[in-house]
Amino acid sequence: MSEYIEHDARGISVGLVEKKTYTFAEPPHEMQLESGARLGPITLAYETYGELNPLKNNAVLVLHALTGDSHAAGYYADSDQKPGWWDIMIGPGKGIDTEKFFVICSNIIGSCMGSTGPCTINPRTVEPYGLDYPVVTIGDMVTAQKALIDHLGIEKLMCVVGGSIGGMQVLEWCARYPQVVVSAIPLASTTRHSALAIAFNEVARQAIMADPNWNKGNYHKDAKPETGLAVARMIGHITYLSDEAMRLKFGRRLQDKSDFSFNFDADFQVESYLRYQGKKFVERFDANSFLYITKAADYYDFEQLHGGGSAVKAFSKTRAKFLVISFTSDWLYPTYQSREIVKALKKNGLDVSFCEIEADWGHDAFLLPNERLSAMIRGFLERVYHEC
Repeated sequence: MSEYIEHDARGISVGLVEKKTYTFAEPPHEMQLESGARLGPITLAYETYGELNPLKNNAVLVLHALTGDSHAAGYYADSDQKPGWWDIMIGPGKGIDTEKFFVICSNIIGSCMGSTGPCTINPRTVEPYGLDYPVVTIGDMVTAQKALIDHLGIEKLMCVVGGSIGGMQVLEWCARYPQVVVSAIPLASTTRHSALAIAFNEVARQAIMADPNWNKGNYHKDAKPETGLAVARMIGHITYLSDEAMRLKFGRRLQDKSDFSFNFDADFQVESYLRYQGKKFVERFDANSFLYITKAADYYDFEQLHGGGSAVKAFSKTRAKFLVISFTSDWLYPTYQSREIVKALKKNGLDVSFCEIEADWGHDAFLLPNERLSAMIRGFLERVYHEC
């Protein structure tokens, strides 16, 4: 294990952090959504790490994936057992060095982790929105984030970085606000979902909606669709791993037994693991939010939205420097999809670096300790900062 990983612990964490909120789009000035609907007021939960320098040119916006949140680094209390979801990357001396950069992470709209979403109280009915919450898009999420960045008084983002659905937001930032984004790091991402990715999301959504407790989204007063949401998480979790990861972690090993039960208990370790992941997930996430966010990801088509179907044209207004990263075992967003991004960027004459990192752990590899990944991000940010 490298020295970097050995010392990547609470001792060099950003320490104790605070979740903040920003509310905007108060009626009658609601935010216009891509669907034509209007939404407001909107609250965004966010956190910041490090200090914004006097020139305000050291801001890094971190964009989270499907079930992520604004808590990207640090701890809320000394008693917390786990830090933020990307604490391995964000902090003093880490890949995104908080001694040099001012890091912002906000929870997307549609989520249930502090930002306005379907489980938020609708001010018009004083009940949770449920399915009255309008369908939001990746573009809507970015528009809301731009309002937060404006509120913080930041005119330029030195970098926007995110993996998976966060990577989609990175691309949208670059196309929608090219004058704001200096550099971009999309990791394990894509310009649009494949039929395979859409299919997995649809099966997960159907698992939720088939749960009798879902009640067409109106479950907040009664029992929640925990079984459906747990199954949806199990389906998703399979796509985040890889065949090699499954083989190394579980193989065909049995769970706490020497022979088959000859019933439908969890005989295999992988069965027990998936059931545990599903159970743990329902304790922290909202079923309707899962529906809305997966639908937003499925709808997203960067090439069609900004280029009429052409990836090259879609990137034509972009001015950012790019570091594009994929992982060998990611079969949800395979490397060929990242290469298509790189090809389109190069055809526009943009400054772009690309790396496919050897990793056994599938799509989730960008969330796991990897010195090569940390070093690449650290080096890229240093170069961009000195060139600003």
